[in-house]
Amino acid sequence: VQLQASGGGLVQAGGSLRLSCVASRRTFNTLAVGWFRQAPGKEREFVAAISWAGYSTLYADSVKGRFSISRDNAKNTAYLQMTSLNPGDTAIYYCAADRNYGPGVHYDYWGQGTLVTVSS
Repeated sequence: VQLQASGGGLVQAGGSLRLSCVASRRTFNTLAVGWFRQAPGKEREFVAAISWAGYSTLYADSVKGRFSISRDNAKNTAYLQMTSLNPGDTAIYYCAADRNYGPGVHYDYWGQGTLVTVSS
């Protein structure tokens, strides 16, 4: 499965962005999806995850209440809606997919990343 992340860009603090992750194969609808991010000079960190059917979601404490993960299996696409953005959210955002769902999953499939820059 190949994943293509998009939707990043430059936004002012307090603004919103929606990231998309499009999968190349129909089997996407059997996979859990996760979003991760990596800020300059920092390690990659978990942001959010959603189960294959979309009934269960997980969020990092740092984004709870501000970010929302969703998916549309008919479109082989997952989304990350980001609101109330702050400069600390600046990072390259990656989507990933795996047959397993839950904390600590080692994702098998990764997209190429999309840059989100939040100006103060």
